[in-house]
Amino acid sequence: MTTTIQINSSNVRYTERHIEAQYSYQTTSVSTDGGVYTVTPCTTHFTFHTERAVPKLGVMLVGWGGNNGTTVTAAVIANKLGMCWRTKTGMKCANYFGSLLQASTVCLGSNPEGEVNVPFRDLLPMVHPNDIIFDGWDISSLDLGKAMERAEVLDWALQEQLQPHMSQLKPRPSIYIPEFIAANQSHRADNVLQGTKAEQVAQLRRDIVDFKQKSGVDKVIVLWTANTERFCDVVAGVNDTAENLLATIQKGGEVSPSTLFAVASIQEDCAYINGSPQNTFVPGVVELAMQRGIFIGGDDFKSGQTKIKSVLVDFLVSAGIKPMSIVSYNHLGNNDGMNLSAPQQFRSKEISKSNVVDDMVQSNPVLYSPGEKPDHCVVIKYVPYVGDSKRAMDEYVSEIMMGGTNTIAIHNTCEDSLLASPIILDLVILTELCQRITFRTEGDPNFQSFHSVLSLLSFLCKAPLVPQGAPVVNAFFRQRACIENIMRACLGLPPQNHMQLEHRMQRSLLLNHGERIPNAVATNKNKRVHTNGFHSLHCTGVNGQKRDKLSID
Repeated sequence: MTTTIQINSSNVRYTERHIEAQYSYQTTSVSTDGGVYTVTPCTTHFTFHTERAVPKLGVMLVGWGGNNGTTVTAAVIANKLGMCWRTKTGMKCANYFGSLLQASTVCLGSNPEGEVNVPFRDLLPMVHPNDIIFDGWDISSLDLGKAMERAEVLDWALQEQLQPHMSQLKPRPSIYIPEFIAANQSHRADNVLQGTKAEQVAQLRRDIVDFKQKSGVDKVIVLWTANTERFCDVVAGVNDTAENLLATIQKGGEVSPSTLFAVASIQEDCAYINGSPQNTFVPGVVELAMQRGIFIGGDDFKSGQTKIKSVLVDFLVSAGIKPMSIVSYNHLGNNDGMNLSAPQQFRSKEISKSNVVDDMVQSNPVLYSPGEKPDHCVVIKYVPYVGDSKRAMDEYVSEIMMGGTNTIAIHNTCEDSLLASPIILDLVILTELCQRITFRTEGDPNFQSFHSVLSLLSFLCKAPLVPQGAPVVNAFFRQRACIENIMRACLGLPPQNHMQLEHRMQRSLLLNHGERIPNAVATNKNKRVHTNGFHSLHCTGVNGQKRDKLSID
């Protein structure tokens, strides 16, 4: 089996089945006594096993005929077939821009020419999006060709090429419980499952088995990309435990469609991801997933305005600037916007968008006293004319030095489904990868997997689901670093720390026997690098050796 990246270390071993890595996980423990912080470094030794064989992956989408479902399916077909099409600005070709795994890079290290960056997807053996097989459910009976046309997301010249492929795909009947979504969705509901809730769950399970058998996939992941539901009350004796939830389904009590899909998926040993903001994962679902060792993740795709917010607030608070007011306004005209025009469904979205700044605010007690947080207002309006091209307007008002204020205003036009689709791909590919990673600590003879609540997906979600008692992290760069560093741990590599000490020293790093380690400064001493109009200084020696002088262009 070929591997793009080979680790040259005694801590890493390649077998036919696994990449085995020894990894030292370093943390610090802090205690406080009378205002004095005592910090104790801690090291835990891990062994990571990553299965090298990449399975054939099937993905079943709930809401397959919606904007996101049709767009992600069309994108994979277009990429797989290498489609190009003409627009008024020229030729365009299919790509996976917007995908963390397919279109962003990570730094492996450095060589004499400088940093070596590779695509995220090359770090470990992963499913390629082109190889994913799609299926799914929808309350609308339209085939995916007609549904793609209805969505009005993709250029018509591309749709014409896709039609022969998309028109052959037809969603399976889905669950429709009118009180959970807006009344304005009733006109689409012509492809619905009948029967009791228990019978509906049984049919979903048969659908999963049928898809797996007919497609020949090795594993299936189910992802909800359907309408936002209203929140479901958590009630003792109804959905607070796995046993009570399953009993409630049998009795026909109140259970949301998204929760019914989650239960069916877990019972078929399929990971389940919630791409909408409602509380699908009531305590009974979480307990059921933990009992069966199945991954669940969510909630709500983090694609546009909220992703920017997780960057900008992190920047402000990290820079010692105090955000005091954050006002976010959106309007959009797709079916998601239509559904969100109903108050109960909007409330679900408002909750998921409003908590995104909490961890960043709480991280800085210099700026914020206990319990203090910025005013935070979220508004969403339905404007049919703009379609899938969502407008997001944000105003951030912050306190700065000596009573001053700083205001940042942003206008962001987001093509909603084209931003969400690569996130769907990242979610299922990352989830599948995690299913092939196991690890153990030095004193534990048995390997284990990640917690069933797969919080590693937080980077891709507005309202990250985490195990009970775990901190919720929304800060963009911390979330991304977590994914990168866990993958590096699977290769026995240290976390990326950005210290670059080798470039901050008067003398080059020395080996034990006095041999110089090559680095960009020493090797490229005759090359000038321009930075912000200045030449960088090249310190080529010490003790009177000649150095370049600083010059200004």
